[in-house]
Amino acid sequence: MRTTLPPLAALCTGTLLLSGCAGAGALPAGTDGTTLVIAIVANPQMQDAVSLQSEFEAENPGVSVKFVSLPENEARAKITTSIATGGGEFDAVMISNYETRQWAGYGWLENLQPYIDATDGYDDADFIPSIREDLSHEGDMYSVPFYGESSFLAYRTDLFEEAGLEMPENPTWDEVAELAAELDDPEAGVAGVCLRGLAGWGEVLAPFNSLLNTFGGRWYDEDWNAQLDSPEFREAAGFYVDLVREHGQAGAANSGFGDCLNRYSQGRAAMFYDSTSMVSTVEDPDSSTVVGLSGYAPAPVAESGYGGWLYTWSLGIPATSEHKDEAWAFLSWMTDKDYIRTVGEEYGWQRVPPGNRLSTFEIPEYQEAAGAYAGPMLQGIENADPENPGTRPVPYTGIGFLAIPEFQDLGTRVSQQLSAAIAGRVTVDEALEQSQRYAQTVGDAYKEEDR
Repeated sequence: MRTTLPPLAALCTGTLLLSGCAGAGALPAGTDGTTLVIAIVANPQMQDAVSLQSEFEAENPGVSVKFVSLPENEARAKITTSIATGGGEFDAVMISNYETRQWAGYGWLENLQPYIDATDGYDDADFIPSIREDLSHEGDMYSVPFYGESSFLAYRTDLFEEAGLEMPENPTWDEVAELAAELDDPEAGVAGVCLRGLAGWGEVLAPFNSLLNTFGGRWYDEDWNAQLDSPEFREAAGFYVDLVREHGQAGAANSGFGDCLNRYSQGRAAMFYDSTSMVSTVEDPDSSTVVGLSGYAPAPVAESGYGGWLYTWSLGIPATSEHKDEAWAFLSWMTDKDYIRTVGEEYGWQRVPPGNRLSTFEIPEYQEAAGAYAGPMLQGIENADPENPGTRPVPYTGIGFLAIPEFQDLGTRVSQQLSAAIAGRVTVDEALEQSQRYAQTVGDAYKEEDR
């Protein structure tokens, strides 16, 4: 059943209908003197949106855009605090599939479906189904995807050829470790592999959780008993820490997605396992020295047949915004098919926000630019199954995260322990002993709810 429209949403929908269903990014005449405050994550694709904001403002006279752009961990904290307390300082926020469903259920986000349905040509059916589903609550979308991602393994084909090595078609983590040992060249400043080590539930735990799942590990059993001291969790954590410490980048404990992306793009890593969105930088001649020198393999596995994750950076409108119509105009502009074509024509097709719309993969210019990675990217996103993240039953959903409210704090605490082990400040056993206590406290609360 469709959620009843709040008064402002109903007014917007009525206005759009009266104006002949305005297209994506277009406001009815008469809007004037509005400044939209948009909180975003400071990733490369988002910076392209910042540089293109004048095009939106030209299409919507009287509306200006002010971006608050922050690194991932800082952005999460600031946005979450603002939304949870009803701060009202943002008209639109960049969130993910982790927050969207939870915040929609709390009533913190505006239902976007009425806006979507009244916007000519926006075509939400064009979103990749797994992405659309993960951004919906009770059938309606509460945020719209700017880009979607799974994970895969980028590798330097030239370095592999020089070393006489071949990347398996479907690599295992053991094979990745062996290749990293062969390719690790500290004297030349080239790490065998780059993996995140920076604390943060959205940093080191993203790749680690996908590895954990395929190793047969899990955070909780079906009765909410924490499993962070289990043999499977211990094996996965030990493998990850050893791989990064022995054949990863220098200073890995302080290295997040942005740092690994920069290292790999500047030729300082032979392999890079992370988000499929990396390609917008790796294959961009303006920011990369290894354009055309990478191959892309599926996410490595251990026991399971699929090792990737599903994640999306999306845009939602806080329920507290006083400029919902204008905010939707901006959201629809930034996530519409025309925006993808604008980025492709302005900056190059390798820079378009990847993995959100099916139609992007049908654009001839994109197919030509993305030939090496478009297939693995789409396959990874479509194959992701957040409802069944690992090899054994669990009481939660999510692959790179646990879709429970407590995970922001729990994940951050556990990530700090894992990062400390990577830095050598604690052993893996010590890190997991402390992490188990954190996790069981959360698990006990769910046990109480089930009684």
